[in-house]
Amino acid sequence: MDKLIDSSGIRKFFKSGDKILAGGFGLSGTPLTIIDELLETDINDLTIVSNNLGSGGLGLHKLFIQGKVKKAIGSFFTNNKEAVIAWSKGELEIELLPQGTLAEAIRCGGAGIGGFYTKTAVGTELSLGKEEKIIDGERYILEKAIKGDVAIIKAAKADKMGNLVYNKTARNFNPMMAMAAKIVIAEVDEIVEVGELDPESIVTPHAYVDYIIKSNYSKIGSEYVASR
Repeated sequence: MDKLIDSSGIRKFFKSGDKILAGGFGLSGTPLTIIDELLETDINDLTIVSNNLGSGGLGLHKLFIQGKVKKAIGSFFTNNKEAVIAWSKGELEIELLPQGTLAEAIRCGGAGIGGFYTKTAVGTELSLGKEEKIIDGERYILEKAIKGDVAIIKAAKADKMGNLVYNKTARNFNPMMAMAAKIVIAEVDEIVEVGELDPESIVTPHAYVDYIIKSNYSKIGSEYVASR
């Protein structure tokens, strides 16, 4: 299968009501080009699993503003004031998970584990409605695994088979999301021939990646700028 496709070709892989795992930490490791393509579709009622809902008017912020997001599952939404306002009005569902819990829940989804017990959030509002268990005299809550219909992730490099190399903070959520969805689409800055990547630098093996697109964005200083 030819994994390298034009960015517009990915639109057919999404449908209304999908649960989408979206990589990123702030804007670092965010698949901005893929999100731009979603803006051109008529899909809606999406559940987005991501650390945050975009930043500075870019990324998932655009998707939310366009009214395509029904529910957001993640850790840090306060940098998107419009999302917080929408939640307070009952226009957006938000499920808050601590960052470590979010990462582990996605990892479990990819590893075939149904969930895990954690002490994080015990006794807080985040634990309401969740199963509690005493282990060695201490309280834990059950967090269920998270899986998605489509994972949209961002890597620094890929070879034409789909092996991925990440840049620094982009490794926070992207690698585990690549294991936890039915379809995985990777946006990359650079595409090289098979054999050019150092095997020791590959974090996500090609077996997890279905499609690759070339990013339309470049980082200039602290800003992300579309190249076309």
